[in-house]
Amino acid sequence: MGRKYFGTDGVRGCVGEAPITPEFVMRLGYAAGVSLVAREHLPAGERPAILIGKDTRVSGYMLEAALEAGFAAAGVDVMLAGPIPTPAVAYLTRALRLQAGVVISASHNPFYDNGIKFFSAGGTKLPDAMEAEIEARLDEPMGCVDSARLGRARRINDAAGRYIEFCKSTFPNELDLRGMRIALDCAHGAAYNIAPSVFHELGAELVTVGVEPNGLNINDEVGATRPEFLRQTVLANGADIGIALDGDADRLIMVDRHGEIYDGDKLIYVIAAARKAQGRLEGVVGTLMSNLGFEHAIGRLDVPFARAKVGDRYVLELLHEKGWKLGGENSGHIICLDCHSTGDSIVSALQVLAALKQRGQTLAEACADLVFYPQRLINVRLPVGFDWRADQGIAAAQADAERALGDSGRVLLRPSGTEPLLRVMVEGRDGALVEQLAKAIASAVECSIG
Repeated sequence: MGRKYFGTDGVRGCVGEAPITPEFVMRLGYAAGVSLVAREHLPAGERPAILIGKDTRVSGYMLEAALEAGFAAAGVDVMLAGPIPTPAVAYLTRALRLQAGVVISASHNPFYDNGIKFFSAGGTKLPDAMEAEIEARLDEPMGCVDSARLGRARRINDAAGRYIEFCKSTFPNELDLRGMRIALDCAHGAAYNIAPSVFHELGAELVTVGVEPNGLNINDEVGATRPEFLRQTVLANGADIGIALDGDADRLIMVDRHGEIYDGDKLIYVIAAARKAQGRLEGVVGTLMSNLGFEHAIGRLDVPFARAKVGDRYVLELLHEKGWKLGGENSGHIICLDCHSTGDSIVSALQVLAALKQRGQTLAEACADLVFYPQRLINVRLPVGFDWRADQGIAAAQADAERALGDSGRVLLRPSGTEPLLRVMVEGRDGALVEQLAKAIASAVECSIG
């Protein structure tokens, strides 16, 4: 399905440029609100209600006000949670029995980007059909209900506290984190005042970084997309383990005491191996980007494995289709459906720590049977409207790489769902060959662009 505004993770872009402008976001709120009013069958006189949360970007204030106005004009009540992680919005939407949740965030992107993503009443990403309905309404004139039916707004003062207790509830009651020194990087993002409380209240000694947001420093050389900063923090402070979140706290990367970085594939494997040992693992979902070594390791656990399209929403859809509970992406999106309805970096970190505690292992020991194939990912910026799929030079470079790899590797070209990038991924047993082929394809893309 071709979508005009929605990508793989909502509507996203540079603030001040279409579609992330106050006028558009107000219309988006109105269109989503009208769709909710049309779908909900509430008792007479009762309005649908939605929750709005945001990360720490300075533009969040502006976009929050625009969304609030759009929803109110459609006759939808608004509950404002302030800065709070994306998965917290999913949880609170379910817990408060609201009709939808909205997050104002561009996740791991720089501060000058922002976006809008929606959660259903069940705390899951909106299905494609609902997004298509909202997009169709965006092409219609914006209206306003009569004054007596306008939506109202109020702030939720205990949102953070509710979510902290929820996160702690996913950690086994018989375990704690006493005696563990954790370096925690919150990326100056939405979890800056939440994640430290969770780990501290479970008994950990903390070294915190990335907890001083100023509206402009979210993800700035810190967080899950810049794990080298966490690595240095772990080594400098003699921490037992490091935990890095991204700006909206749905992505997780970890570091062991020796400075080794553990991505999503490795962390999912740690959780999977522990759950297999406990007899509670039906299968694991990865994505097209998941390492072949990860797939083979899951196979050695005698556990089924399936690949979804890239994007946590597609991992979630395949988990529901299969009836499984565990999946995610190597980027650090990890979904544990027995704990939460969506990916949650704090909850995922607690599942990894619980697995290590239960088995008496370090991260290195837990991943000893996991051998990755060399994998190289190169991002090439694409001009608007460039049809890379139809380009013969790019197709020829990809075909050459696939012939060179044979059965010992794979090539994947895919557009980013959140940025104007073509992601070139090559994977195989021979690291030098993988590097050579990835650069050759990326060079062919750049030549075609001119």
